[in-house]
Parts: sequence; structure tokens; C-alpha cells
Amino acid sequence: MALLTPIILVVDLVLDLYGWVLIASIVFSWLYQFGVVNSRNRAVAVIGDVLYRLTEPVLAPIRRILPNFGGLDLSPIVVFLGIFLIRQYLRLMLRW
Repeated sequence: MALLTPIILVVDLVLDLYGWVLIASIVFSWLYQFGVVNSRNRAVAVIGDVLYRLTEPVLAPIRRILPNFGGLDLSPIVVFLGIFLIRQYLRLMLRW
């Protein structure tokens, strides 16, 4: 088990960082939708594109499965629940 501990910790860290990327993507999408950020600014466009490319491969399959709730996107909640479940399982593995 001592050999798996660093791998489990790295996976846990990656999941934690992805959670923060997902939060940044959600906040950015709100700022973009409400016109708070200038969409013509090149830096804003690059940030939006990076966040989209990092989150869309995970969110798109979930959006296809979930029913349409109009303008409400619940796919990030499903991803957060999945991340939480995986991280709890990893922490349980570390205790053994």
C-alpha cells in the first residue's frame, strides 16, 4: 500500500484542481452571459477557450444524459458529486 499512496495523493490533487477549474468555468460563464467581461478582449477570449476546452469533454456527455431544464445546467453538480465520490473512495483506500 505504501507504493500506491503517492499515486492516490496525486489523483486526489488532480481531482481537487479540476474542481477549481470547474468553478472558474462556471463563474466565467456567468460573467460572460451578463456582459461583465469584455468578450472582444483577446485575453478574455483565451481564458474562456481554455476553460471550455478543459471542462467540455466531461460536461458534454453528462448534458446528453440529463433532461433539459431550460436555461439551468445541472451537469457541473453531477461532476462535483462524482469528484466527491471518487475522492472519498481514495481517502478510504489510504486509511487501509
